[in-house]
Amino acid sequence: CDPRRLPHRLLVLALMCFLGFGSYFCYDNPAALQTQVQRDMKVNTAQFMALYAWYSWPNVVLCFFGGFLIDRVFGIRLGTIIFSIFVCVGQVVFALGALFNTFWLMEVGRFIFGIGGESLAVAQNTYAVSWFKGKELNLVFGLQLSMARIGSTVNMNIMGWIYSRVQDLLGYAGPSTLGLALLIGGVTCLFSLSCALILAYLDRRAEKLLCKEQGKTGEVIKLTDVKDFSLSLWLIFVICVCYYAAIFPFIGLGKVFFIEKFRFSPQEASAINSIVYIISAPMSPVFGLLVDKVGKNIIWVLCAVITTLASHIMLAFTFWNPWIAMCLLGVAYSLLACALWPMVAFVVPEHQLGTAYGFMQSIQNLGLAVIAIAAGMILDTRGYLFLEVFFSACVCLSLIAVVMLYFVNHLAGGDLNWSAKKRAKLQKAAASEAEEQERLRRQNEDDLAKLLPKADAFSLRNKYLSRLGAQVSLTGGHRTMKNWSNQGF
Repeated sequence: CDPRRLPHRLLVLALMCFLGFGSYFCYDNPAALQTQVQRDMKVNTAQFMALYAWYSWPNVVLCFFGGFLIDRVFGIRLGTIIFSIFVCVGQVVFALGALFNTFWLMEVGRFIFGIGGESLAVAQNTYAVSWFKGKELNLVFGLQLSMARIGSTVNMNIMGWIYSRVQDLLGYAGPSTLGLALLIGGVTCLFSLSCALILAYLDRRAEKLLCKEQGKTGEVIKLTDVKDFSLSLWLIFVICVCYYAAIFPFIGLGKVFFIEKFRFSPQEASAINSIVYIISAPMSPVFGLLVDKVGKNIIWVLCAVITTLASHIMLAFTFWNPWIAMCLLGVAYSLLACALWPMVAFVVPEHQLGTAYGFMQSIQNLGLAVIAIAAGMILDTRGYLFLEVFFSACVCLSLIAVVMLYFVNHLAGGDLNWSAKKRAKLQKAAASEAEEQERLRRQNEDDLAKLLPKADAFSLRNKYLSRLGAQVSLTGGHRTMKNWSNQGF
């Protein structure tokens, strides 16, 4: 089958999407089984949230080196397989920790899982860039993100049921039941590893048939570039950390929150806790297209942050139907991702993009690790009301950063809030100017070449002889050579 044909490329696309399914499914296993983990392992909320922190710690550093390892050390195919193995091993160790009633082993498992998880996402994007180009690439990234959210959604709604079935089979609840349930969930990681193996075979085959190179991330990480980052970029970092600190830790603790405050059943709590991911799956590509067509990125980010703040305030201070707040949160989460992350490319030169995105992911993981532990401690000592106030405060900090970014961008004459039409017009003008400069440069080179004397065979011979020590003179159209070096010419 020709790798360029549509059926073959669709197969590759499906494998790419499923490559990260297991990682995203197992990432939120603790959230889906919060009650069971805390009861069976006899841990408080702060210890429970440390499971998320241990995932984030290795990625504070690995975000800088994931692309380098893929480009320079392993290659895309071997790198993807290695990172998939890390994910599988991490999930198995996590499950064994529960099976042996050893919580520190569960933490080690999450650390190993984290080593593979984020780097596997980098490898997934690298494969996409290698196989798909141009307009196809936006759709492929959207589909990959949607599949990731589907993995998280399926986890939220099925892991509780798996635990119940294992409990019925064993006849009791406890660490053994939890461990077996997590091992069953780990089957999704094995499935993703098999996708990585098949994808590696197909990519190697395509490389031979089409004489194409292995995909590379193209990231160039230079930590010295950090000193050149603009104020706008640092504000984008602040928005990123403060916003996601109020999303992922909240989802990690959300199931029990809905059970205790709104008296939901475990199944209803799992469903509403996953609605953010359910909405994100179809809406991320739609919002991506909308932001591309309209522009005005800062305004979209501002709308997303305000909507998120309203959602947290509703959950904290009212007993309104929480489906309203969670649906708003899902919409806002999808919108912010589509508007915030592309802004980095507008304020950073192309040669610094790898460093900027690596730094952004690094401090995001650092923030998530610290906030996860802090959220667990607040819940243990103060309760859910103070926890929601804490999340609202994080969103308020993000809101302040967005407002500051708007004015900094406006005063500096930046393009973060330009309309798509204006940005396209200026890009087209810049491209035309570059083409004109290139045309003038070539014309000057051609004119200069015409002015230079042409080198005929005789002049080349004289040049050679002069290097040997012969003196060449041209007199009255007669060519006379005087040999001063007695070379015999």
